[in-house]
Amino acid sequence: MNFEVQYFLEVFPSLIKYIPLTIGLAVLSMILAIMMGLIIALITNKRIPVIYQLLNIILSFFRGTPMLVLLFLIYYGLPQLFPSFSVINSITAAIIGLSVKNAAYLSEIFRAALKSVDEGQLEACLSVGMTRVQSLFRIILPQAIRNAIPATGNIFIGVIKETSLAFTLGVVELFAQGKMMASASLRYFETYLAVAIIYWALTIIYSNLQELMERKMSKPYIK
Repeated sequence: MNFEVQYFLEVFPSLIKYIPLTIGLAVLSMILAIMMGLIIALITNKRIPVIYQLLNIILSFFRGTPMLVLLFLIYYGLPQLFPSFSVINSITAAIIGLSVKNAAYLSEIFRAALKSVDEGQLEACLSVGMTRVQSLFRIILPQAIRNAIPATGNIFIGVIKETSLAFTLGVVELFAQGKMMASASLRYFETYLAVAIIYWALTIIYSNLQELMERKMSKPYIK
């Protein structure tokens, strides 16, 4: 078996340096995706004519387009149609692609979470003098967020892994560094195994943090 343990261990310090960029891409993309997804969910819940149908077509496009194709459309395609987009760098293009793609999925998660809250609670809020906006932010959204956390967490884990596609735009993140090291050393298995372990560790850490968050938010509901 031709497996160099020493090289395998030496790879980690060089790869770990790129974790902040990978996490930064994932976190920023997720924040934007959550904001867009929530806005879309609120609009689709209202079923506003024309806007609702138009949004469904747009969401269907983003859900049905592979992430790699979407990244290429944004980074290479948009500047061809709109020259002003040529100023967008690879990192910005990666964030935009990751955001809009996952916002399409999050919008459905948030829509279902909002629907899971009994409509009678909104009526109760209105009956005691609260406005619809107050009812939404004080009563409805906190419960919807609790219901949406598990599925939203799964989306974020997916975003962490999807950041590896940013290398196709020239972004030197965790996977891109691993690819260059593997090509230089010809130790493909050791290098990619190290990359896989780091991604695995990141998902485990986040999964544990999410579990703690779920427990904390569930305390008021435990009798």
